[in-house]
Parts: sequence; C-alpha cells; structure tokens
Amino acid sequence: MESILGLEVDQDGRCLHYHQSTDIVGLYCSQCHRYYACYLCHQALCQHPFCPSSKTSGWPVLCGSCRQRLTFEQYQKGYCPFCQSPFNPRCQLHEEIYFC
Repeated sequence: MESILGLEVDQDGRCLHYHQSTDIVGLYCSQCHRYYACYLCHQALCQHPFCPSSKTSGWPVLCGSCRQRLTFEQYQKGYCPFCQSPFNPRCQLHEEIYFC
C-alpha cells in the first residue's frame, strides 16, 4: 500500500498544514517518486523543490481514503472514483505547484 509522507500525517493523508475533512490526497513529487501530503511538508523533509507531475501521464494523485492512485483527469472530478470521497476544491489554487 502506498504511503503519504509529511508532517503529522493522519491515516487519510491530512497533515500539519492542511487538515480539513477533504484534505485527503497525496501528491506525487516527480523527483522523489513519492507522495506527499502537501508541498510544505515536502519542503520540510527534502533538500529540493517539489517537482510537479505531468497532467497527461501516470498517477500524480493518491487518494488518502482508499489509497488508489489517480490520473489527473480522475482527480479533477473532485472526488475519488473508487471510494467516492470528496477532495478539497481549494486545492485547485495550488495546481501549478503540483502539476505541469
């Protein structure tokens, strides 16, 4: 099972920085090849900037609720297509950090 790294991460992927009920995604760093709760957690744990993932290939998102990997297109629907858990719509404010 994939894990979500970060600071004070709970069982669903919420972290010290983002801990609302819908903050349940892991975001893939293309350099580390790991999922992080947020870019701030990544900055605290790594010696390099967060490297965004492609919007058109791979699985740049991990659902913290069911641990299924998602494509960008699946993530954009606003909920997990596997477990139906809703995602925080305000994460779109950071889209340029996580996706390219």
